[in-house]
Amino acid sequence: MDTPLETQPRRFYDGGPSGGQPDPTSPPLIVLERTLDMDVDEFRMGRRLGYRDRELGQLLVPVDTATYTTDLTSVPSIFLWLVPRTGRHLPAALLHDGLVRGSFTAAPDVTIDRERADLVFRAAMADTGTGLIRRWLMWTAVTLGTIFQGRGTSWSSGERRRWRLTAGVTLLLTAVLGVLATFDLFDIRVPIVGGVPWMGEHAWWVELMTGALGAIVIPILLGLTWGRFRAAGVIAGVALAVLLHITVAIALLTAAYRVAERIVTRPPSESDA
Repeated sequence: MDTPLETQPRRFYDGGPSGGQPDPTSPPLIVLERTLDMDVDEFRMGRRLGYRDRELGQLLVPVDTATYTTDLTSVPSIFLWLVPRTGRHLPAALLHDGLVRGSFTAAPDVTIDRERADLVFRAAMADTGTGLIRRWLMWTAVTLGTIFQGRGTSWSSGERRRWRLTAGVTLLLTAVLGVLATFDLFDIRVPIVGGVPWMGEHAWWVELMTGALGAIVIPILLGLTWGRFRAAGVIAGVALAVLLHITVAIALLTAAYRVAERIVTRPPSESDA
């Protein structure tokens, strides 16, 4: 991890309206207008957002507020309890959205690919006062998006395959080991595979402790194979292992709610009349 950054909220400033002049002396003014399409959560930005990056200088997003829309912080619904769509991180999320989509204004010699945009996002979250754990989790999430989508980067095709394979194997192996460890805790033997060697046959509380230790150590070792993305690899692996059961439980509850919602809102049939 890099050197801790000092919170500097005044790095964000009012970017003014499209075609107007930004005002670096004024605090940011975030004006959001919900679009008419109620099936998606998209908003138009009434004013541009300015940011003074430590290395890239002045950045303005978006280029044209009349045609630009944003979904705020892109977070799957099952993770909203951990990372809400709005909050301290919102200015940084809006900035990252504009940078990734190429709707930004910067100095003529400044180029920003998606990997660089992710780093700007992390630093910008520090400036907004976003908590250390949350901002590194969010940076890891956008980094995974960059790795698996591969768009907007300067990577070669070989590099894209390497990062995708490394990330995919790590996450899949972590999830499989997490499931096997859970079965092992409840003495459920999986045919051929069996259990995980670090838990063994012990009292339940000993197996619980060794299982938790494995959920941390194994993802760390796998994450170190991610090269310059090793911080994201370690965080993604440990977060997946630790939050696996919570995520599954929330996913099941969410699915049950959606099924119930469909049942109670379905139009009555002729047989119901």
